[in-house]
Amino acid sequence: MTDHKLSVNRRELCVAGVPAHARLEAVTPELARTIVRRLVDEVPFYRLLPAEQLQGEVSEVVVRSLRLLAAVVRERRDARDDELAFQRDSAARRAEEGVPLDAVLSAYHVGLTMSWIEITGDARPADLADVQAALALVMRLHQKITATVSAAYVEERHVIDSQAHSGRRSLLGALAAGEPAATIAAVAQEAGVRVAPRYVAMTLLLAPQAIPPDRPPHRDDAAGGAGAKVAARRRIRRLQATLDRYAGEPVLSALEPGGGTVLLPARQVDVPWPELRALVAQAGRELGTDLTAAACVADPPGVPDALRRAGEIADLVLRSARPPGLYVLDDVLLEYQLSRPSDAHRQLAALLDPIAGKADLLRTLAEYLRSGLSRRRTAALLHVHPNTVDYRIRRVAQLTGLNPTRPSDLQHLSAALVARQVLAREP
Repeated sequence: MTDHKLSVNRRELCVAGVPAHARLEAVTPELARTIVRRLVDEVPFYRLLPAEQLQGEVSEVVVRSLRLLAAVVRERRDARDDELAFQRDSAARRAEEGVPLDAVLSAYHVGLTMSWIEITGDARPADLADVQAALALVMRLHQKITATVSAAYVEERHVIDSQAHSGRRSLLGALAAGEPAATIAAVAQEAGVRVAPRYVAMTLLLAPQAIPPDRPPHRDDAAGGAGAKVAARRRIRRLQATLDRYAGEPVLSALEPGGGTVLLPARQVDVPWPELRALVAQAGRELGTDLTAAACVADPPGVPDALRRAGEIADLVLRSARPPGLYVLDDVLLEYQLSRPSDAHRQLAALLDPIAGKADLLRTLAEYLRSGLSRRRTAALLHVHPNTVDYRIRRVAQLTGLNPTRPSDLQHLSAALVARQVLAREP
């Protein structure tokens, strides 16, 4: 394999008897204009730019890159890092302006491709060795420019996104702390985020990500290694992107691998709860895990109370082992009310004292009520025969005097189970 680096051969590379770099230098001004026109034709983003920017800054980047290519071909060497400073700074500016990275990289690809065509247009069979050497230099320059430009662009976007994320976190913190309206407005202005008239305050609970049955657990999944941490961060980013996409604007959030807090701008006076329930279900499917959300609606001054209430609802949903999904206060009204301090708790809990020492009966009763009095679903959850469920429910009725098939007794049994949970949390 032939090595075309400078250290091997410093002879000028020629095509059709003309030094390749001289051929390129001679046509640089006209070639730069042709490349810019080609960019407008082939890359949709450049059609949106004003003519003065195309003829000014964009043309300057093209001209400088052509001169750099001519230099590396003339001296048969790789480009130095300091020679790419202009391209690096230009990429950072494009990132700040929000120009897509693919549009930036496409410009260099088009420019180097057309330069190569210009260099080799008159090549003859005898020029094969020099053409191959020139191609190696062009490819290495393309690789170095791509790496340098991408790194500068991504670094600048990271700084910008971090600042924006920090600003949104600050606004979330100000709203959650109940800061005065003037303070919230100042934080929002600094963050570049509007304060919504109303928010859907949400507490999110993310179950550990399910591992496909056909894939054995990776050691990072089990040991909490770097792979698991990367996967967790990706889940958070996907969840944030789903929420932002739904809201049509950046959503205020504080998300961790296990869940977090979200303030979703309420776009309508009447919150479309079915739509939000579908959003939570869809997000769970996309993340490949169970997603549970508790939500309340509030204007900015009411955010602290709404977040506190959403947390309480989420806690009740979690303790009652309900399926994943979106829950509001109406969904857990009985449990919520019974979770308030009350002298009736002990009396309600005492209704189940006759089966207090029988864990199988208590669990069967809880699952039976949770499954909507379905013996088959209860049996599937407990991994027992439906006849076993029937027997245990009859035993509950015999020992407590309360039959869950009777509406009045059903209410007492549900309340008694919640009261037991409340008392179990007390010191």
